[in-house]
Amino acid sequence: MRAVLRTAAAAATALALLLTGCGGGGGRADGRITIRFQSLAWQKESVDANKQLVKEWNASHPDVRVQYVQGSWDSVHDQLLTSFEGDEAPDVIHDASDDLADFAYGGYLADLRTLLPDRLTADIPQQSWQTSTFDGGVYGVPFLQEPRVLIANTRILKASGVRIPTPARPWSWTEFRRITKELTGKGRYGVAWPLKEPVSATLNLGLSAGGELFHRGADGKVTLAMDEGDLVVPRTIRDQVGTDHSAARTALGMGGGDTLPGLFGGKYAMVPLGFSFRQQVAEQAPKGFEWTVLPAPAGSAGLAQGVSPQTLSVAQDSPHKKEAVEFIDFLLRPANMVRLAKGDWMLPTGRAALADPSLHTADRGWATGAALAGALRSAPAQSVRGYPEWKDKVATPAFQEYYSGAIDAAELRKRLVQDGNRVLARYQR
Repeated sequence: MRAVLRTAAAAATALALLLTGCGGGGGRADGRITIRFQSLAWQKESVDANKQLVKEWNASHPDVRVQYVQGSWDSVHDQLLTSFEGDEAPDVIHDASDDLADFAYGGYLADLRTLLPDRLTADIPQQSWQTSTFDGGVYGVPFLQEPRVLIANTRILKASGVRIPTPARPWSWTEFRRITKELTGKGRYGVAWPLKEPVSATLNLGLSAGGELFHRGADGKVTLAMDEGDLVVPRTIRDQVGTDHSAARTALGMGGGDTLPGLFGGKYAMVPLGFSFRQQVAEQAPKGFEWTVLPAPAGSAGLAQGVSPQTLSVAQDSPHKKEAVEFIDFLLRPANMVRLAKGDWMLPTGRAALADPSLHTADRGWATGAALAGALRSAPAQSVRGYPEWKDKVATPAFQEYYSGAIDAAELRKRLVQDGNRVLARYQR
């Protein structure tokens, strides 16, 4: 989502890692332990919050020093793989839950079940822990998450007279399609779907309509099957683009940030985006632009959505796992988790942090996001081995062709299921 903004940081990250080394933390002759924390924070507010928390830890823990290492979302998977294979991994690793499966199955990450304090285990809901659980082991602490929401032009909505949805009374997918038609007029589309990367958006929103797509059998093996619930979201988008002409075809190849000029200029009434995009809207919108945050449409499963939270893990080869987990516990104390959430414009996973009054204000849509937190679930393919290959080689081109009108639903199902099961089978022999 933020690849364009993060690219500039990649070169600096590589240099920093070379200069500081990525080796697991060690001890010194004076007995002081040093553990290395690789953070992927990239926005100034978030970087500042992380560095300040490291500073506070070091001030109160003279015998266990934390060294901050700046990582980058652009290159984190390959960089971590290289560091794991070279026995140079940082002790504490910031990543996202959908990137953990191969590292967990590969034995690179520590199983945290016997290391985590009861306070942290109890504070984070079970549905969040499921995002970082593989074969019964817990390989990361999920701490920040973001639902997809509708960011809308308030003036257009008010002028149209359409019903404004709330988390308590959201639009259905059918109602959403009808309303985007009503919002479409001369020079304006009701919605713009930025689907340069269509898979996660489609699958995660599909949970609201009962879509699962990935099904795990009694033997633990995963197969793909596509039913009507899986088609609700893709069919809605295709109809908006090709039949109703209420969704901009040109937006299908855009990233989320690419749609913001059109939203600001009145070309699009609404854009479905991740919750953290509110920061870009707040900072980039022209003076006088009025915007609001609405819940994504609901289906047979209500407001359910798949998410891949940001996580903190510990390297299996770290000689200081206990101290690394103690530092994670410090970072994720409720007040500190709120600071991290605000820095990234995301939602904390912890119940105590999520209850903070500052996250329930109407200002900039915080209350809408907080109201959706209870409906967030593990993304459908979170623990599926072979998912990256299926996504890149099968699902991405199939969804792109379906949304553009090049193939029909039958061909979409054939590619996702038949071709997909052949890919998954290779990883599950």
